Amino acid sequence: MNPFEKDVLTTGEVAKICNVAARTVSKWFDSGQLEGYRIPGSKDRRIPVQGLMKFMQAHGIPLDGLMSGNTRVLVVDGDKEVISALDRVFSDQTEYVVHTSNNPFTAGLECERFRPHVMLFDLSFCGDDYATFAKSFQGNAELQATKVIAMTGRVTEGQMTHLTCSGFDGVLCKPFTVRQVIDAIENAVALVY
Repeated sequence: MNPFEKDVLTTGEVAKICNVAARTVSKWFDSGQLEGYRIPGSKDRRIPVQGLMKFMQAHGIPLDGLMSGNTRVLVVDGDKEVISALDRVFSDQTEYVVHTSNNPFTAGLECERFRPHVMLFDLSFCGDDYATFAKSFQGNAELQATKVIAMTGRVTEGQMTHLTCSGFDGVLCKPFTVRQVIDAIENAVALVY
């Protein structure tokens, strides 16, 4: 979907662009923060692209999603070789908009600024407390729509199941193939829309 082919967007389209849940867009609309109108005789809302752009700028939401409609991916890994390899693969083989971070602190800042659709997160930053990380991430209303894929070097089938039950939207075992990473991202994005 290219938003510039349209003058008006649905709440679902706005949710994808801003990487938030559709109900969040409805709340913005209902509270008057986001300009738009209801379809006569319906509860459906429509948001003019120009009003959305003003809203995004006023609230520090990156315009990347509006401009391209491409999936935003944040890679968080302490291994610079992994970051470099993934960045190179994504730029060569996908249309993803990619940001990277080599520590959890800057990753948090990037999440607020960049609002990724998908975050690839190295579990070594969590130690054994990955369930707390997943729950705190899901508890943040602004980031609920972001899908988190765990990356780890050693994991059993049982641990993979435990990770997904703990709130991760996917698990990648290092070393992984390009196809595995792209499939994991596409599957996570498909869960939202």
